[in-house]
Amino acid sequence: MVQIGIDSFAAAYDGPSLAVEPSQRVRELVEQIAHADQVGLDSFGVGEHHRREYLDSAPPVILGAAAARTTRIRLTSAVTVLSAVDPVRLFQQFATLDLLSQGRAEMVVGRGSFIDAFPLFGLPLDNYDALFEENLDLLLNVRENEHVHWSGRFRPALTGQGVYPRPVQNPLPIWVGVGGTPKSFARAGALGLPLMVAIIGGDTRRFKPLIDLYRETGARFGHAPDHLKVGVHSLGYVAATKKAAADDFFPGYAKAIASVAKERGWGRVTREQFDAQLGPDGALLIGEAEEVAEKILRHSDALGGVSRFTFQMNASSLPHGKLMKAIEVVGQRVAPLVRG
Repeated sequence: MVQIGIDSFAAAYDGPSLAVEPSQRVRELVEQIAHADQVGLDSFGVGEHHRREYLDSAPPVILGAAAARTTRIRLTSAVTVLSAVDPVRLFQQFATLDLLSQGRAEMVVGRGSFIDAFPLFGLPLDNYDALFEENLDLLLNVRENEHVHWSGRFRPALTGQGVYPRPVQNPLPIWVGVGGTPKSFARAGALGLPLMVAIIGGDTRRFKPLIDLYRETGARFGHAPDHLKVGVHSLGYVAATKKAAADDFFPGYAKAIASVAKERGWGRVTREQFDAQLGPDGALLIGEAEEVAEKILRHSDALGGVSRFTFQMNASSLPHGKLMKAIEVVGQRVAPLVRG
């Protein structure tokens, strides 16, 4: 059965400015997670950023607050910037979250789409990929062993120290978050870890060869097909009509893209380009409930079967009330149609 979830980057913006006081914004995010639990959604993920536009530099803290207000929904990072964190400390944080939530914690680990954490924590960008590989190796070692024997390049060795607390779940679920790099897909397959693919633009079908590579690599390394789960993280939003959803979402979406475009040399996004992504094969899950549900099922078929779809709604800086309503519609109308 396909799971449906929500991801949030804890955007500090409300409309055109930083109009909402940050503590109120974070409290609203916890309310959104509680609401997602109440309407029957399967997961809620909180991203990690280290810049002014977002309030999610410490996802386990936000998720810990949500654990006390929820009973069923799975609580996950989306994604943890693994290259810039000590894996032992990360495991302790999510093991604690797992205890608080009685076995509902997960993490999605990746390299992240921004590099802000590297200068902030004094890490050289030259080691961008090597840090991720080493930290993932240590994280999996800590997950597997209570007493850890491990050595690497970037961190002092562990010589049998115990890592506590241990989580309720054994093993604690760890997904690998990827963009479009073949090496990342193959690495997740070789390790037999579930894959979370960020598809935020273009034709979703173009990821099929990469997902095939993941599954083929996993099979070659002896991992059972049921261990090779694929999730998709996409920009998404639902409203009463497709036009209403697009009109709500586009202004904040265009602003978010523009802020990144300045850093990366991208062109300005137009409404015409945005609307093209709303078609049957476009990546954006934006529209009315039935249409979005059909699109999710179409994408799942095109990618060879997807275990989880997550909606990233607040990248467009929508106000709290609209996000709450959209979460309700996704839970009560989209998810039942997708699950059949």
